[in-house]
Amino acid sequence: MKMRFAFLILMLLAPLSVAQADDDAKAAASTLDRFHIAAEQADWDTYFSLMAKKGVFIGTDASERWTKDEFKHYATATKGWTYKVTGRHVVFSDDGNSAWFDESLTNVKFGACRSTGTLIRENGQWRIAQYALTFPIPNDLADGITQQIQVFEERQKAGQN
Repeated sequence: MKMRFAFLILMLLAPLSVAQADDDAKAAASTLDRFHIAAEQADWDTYFSLMAKKGVFIGTDASERWTKDEFKHYATATKGWTYKVTGRHVVFSDDGNSAWFDESLTNVKFGACRSTGTLIRENGQWRIAQYALTFPIPNDLADGITQQIQVFEERQKAGQN
């Protein structure tokens, strides 16, 4: 009897957990979509409201690791930027309170880009805890590009530009 009761409870709760997972997936995607739209519109209030309190933005340059406040200072002086999402994957933690994502993006100036990051649930809302933007380099070009970066870094160290 106890086994039947436990099975019945599980069967009744299963649709709720599936529905919750679907709602979380939609909400997480919405947070990321709104983040990109706000950047395009230079709507900095919305943009930074979508970042977690302790959020971090990691840019494409090796020197670019900003706290939310540091990035706010940088971003609000700009007219925004446009990255169009061409693909996205989001994976949720077992407890449902965090998720990690990767996106394929395109930008008029840079072409193909990629972002990765972490979402956390803060006060019932999905917020971006970490966002990292990169340029995917084809393997066939990696040797040449990384050599250029090494030369550049050596010049920087020597005080040359």
